Amino acid sequence: MSSPAIQSALAQMQTLATQAGKGQQVSTLAGQGGFAGELQASIQRINRLQQTANGKAMAFQAGDPNVELNDVMVDMQKASVAFQMGLQVRNRLVNAYRDVMNMQV
Repeated sequence: MSSPAIQSALAQMQTLATQAGKGQQVSTLAGQGGFAGELQASIQRINRLQQTANGKAMAFQAGDPNVELNDVMVDMQKASVAFQMGLQVRNRLVNAYRDVMNMQV
């Protein structure tokens, strides 16, 4: 997946997280942050993983002797798996939202 596509999907996820945070507060929160807080924290973790992987890749390309190729590849895979997980969560949330909106009263 290309970098602009990843950035676009992350922007969509952040928009959904922001919209979820603006909604009404539910009395059954799962801890202090609730669902919106957990969603936003997950997006931030995914973003940090991608930034770390990109930083190591740039350092390796620049010839930094402290950065090994295997570390770069592992970090890139971690970021990829985390992003795919986030994408699947987003897709399921959108499907659940559509199902709820299509319900008849």
